[in-house]
Amino acid sequence: MEISEDLLCLFTAQVDTEDDSYHIEIPDREIENGTIDTTETYRVAMLPAESDTTSDSSADQPVEPAPEQEDEQQPPVDVGETREVEIDSIGDKGDGIARIDRGYVVIVPNTEVGDRATVRIETAKENVAFAEVVERHHTPQHD
Repeated sequence: MEISEDLLCLFTAQVDTEDDSYHIEIPDREIENGTIDTTETYRVAMLPAESDTTSDSSADQPVEPAPEQEDEQQPPVDVGETREVEIDSIGDKGDGIARIDRGYVVIVPNTEVGDRATVRIETAKENVAFAEVVERHHTPQHD
């Protein structure tokens, strides 16, 4: 399966029924970390839980997310690690934003769109990391 570079977040949730409508609860951390803005509209993709694809009988049973699974989600980077990144957008506070490993967001101050750099991860959270530039890479200018 191909995952878009535009992926903002990834989490597991149940679809709840209320009267004639259905709801998906978004974890607080997605709002608190700034991944999702409550004033915006988003596209939602739904995938079956892995257990849904293993047998036909599981389709009739509700799938409950395992709470310990959310706690075990680890960022794809470690503090102190260096990564090669390319800044693809600028955040609300003017910092550069790069996306790595299936859309994981790395925020890099003092960068601009198109900058390529080696960065050192200073802080790593479940769905966002903050990094400092170690070395800037120059891209050849085309005529």
